[in-house]
This record gives sequence, C-alpha cells and structure tokens, in this order.
Amino acid sequence: MGRSRRTLPEELLLLALDPATGTTAQPQSLDLGLAGAQLVELALAGRIAPDGDRIAVVVPRPTGDPTLDCALELLRRRGAPVRAVHWIGGPRLGLRQTYLSHLERCGMVHAVPGQMCGVLPTTRYQATDTAISREIRARLDSAIRTGVPPDPRTAALAALAHAVGLGKHLYPGNEGRSSRSRLRDLIRHDPMGGLVAHAVMDVQNGAAAQPRRGPAGRQATAGGRPTAEPARGVPVQPHRGSMVRAVAS
Repeated sequence: MGRSRRTLPEELLLLALDPATGTTAQPQSLDLGLAGAQLVELALAGRIAPDGDRIAVVVPRPTGDPTLDCALELLRRRGAPVRAVHWIGGPRLGLRQTYLSHLERCGMVHAVPGQMCGVLPTTRYQATDTAISREIRARLDSAIRTGVPPDPRTAALAALAHAVGLGKHLYPGNEGRSSRSRLRDLIRHDPMGGLVAHAVMDVQNGAAAQPRRGPAGRQATAGGRPTAEPARGVPVQPHRGSMVRAVAS
C-alpha cells in the first residue's frame, strides 16, 4: 500500500481537528472511530472482510503501513473472526497520538506546546496545509449536496464521522440539521463502513455480548453491557487521566 494516499484514520482525524483551537472534537468517541477506520482501511486494501458482524483476515500480507500492519497482525493472531464491536471496544492507548505524530512527520500538522492550568504540559495541533482538510470536507459536502452515491472511501468516512458525533462539529446549528441527517444516511452506501460505524455506536451505547439481527439482516448487538467473550488478541489498555505529555482533546 503506497503512502501517497491518506488513510481513513488520518482523514477522520483531520476532519475532527479544529483549525482554530488545535483540539480534536469528540475525543473519546474519536478514539473508537480511529480503531474502526483502521478496519475499513484494511478492508479497502483487501486484507480483511466482513463475516456477519465479525471481521475475518483474508490476506495476512502486510500493507506497508506500520500502524495498520500492527492491527492486521493482532487480527491474524486472533485465529478466528472477531466481532467488530469487541475489536473497537478494546482500546489501544495512544492511537490518536500515533496518528497525530504521523501527520506531524508528514508536515500536515504542526505541534504547538502549551500548558494546562499553568502546570500540565499539553500539545495542540494546527493544520499546516488547510487545503488538505478542505479537500476531505469537500468530498463529504459533495456527497451530501448532490445525493449521488459516493465512492466507498467517502461513504465509509461519512459513516465514521456520523458514528463518532462529528456531524455537529462539521454542520453546526439548526442550519446544519439537514446536512447532519444526510450525513447519517450515507452510512448505507458502504457495507464495511456501515458495519464498523454501527459497531462504534454500539460500543458507545454499551453493547451486549450476544448479537441480534437488524432489520436488513445485518448482525448487530443488543443494548446493555458486555458480559462475556473479551476480545482476545486485542490489547486492552487502561484509561489514564493524562499522558506524560498530554494531548489537548
């Protein structure tokens, strides 16, 4: 996989980055979205495929992207298809920072050090090339405005943006209500993106361990807290109040 094209996690992060404040919108759900975006990117690369409400590795060959390949290897070690909701629900501490650091190395964002409450070191990120963010946003705007079915990558990006709650960040206020509604509707245009987006929302709502079948035959999860089947092979990491160098959310 060449590095000339931005990956979905990178695009989702750029969408969430506030150009005025250097912070990310919806930081907690964004972390789930980044994990989900990795799954979609691996599917677009032909490495994994949906199997009901589960994710199966079909081609274990590395993509050439270290972060994606780490996720692919963890999925491969699982040995059996893993439920998308369990994969996304197993937090990978520092994933957002990993992608922010990568964007900084690529020259797409610039790190601005600061302090929180005058004590805790923080880092905010300012986009250095706003044309890139505008191009990503324009793809969503076009899909919303024209009603023409978007390409799978844009459809998946729209599904993830809706799932993590970026609709109010991208299309605020009453005037943005219809755009938020159409953003939500784009979820149906990419099966993998839809599966992952629903999994992201299920995790936020507290998904049950047992799957249920949705109205269109899609495997989904019922409401409630997970009670069993931890995502073996997925590194579950504890939440911490701050990092050594905190990232402004």
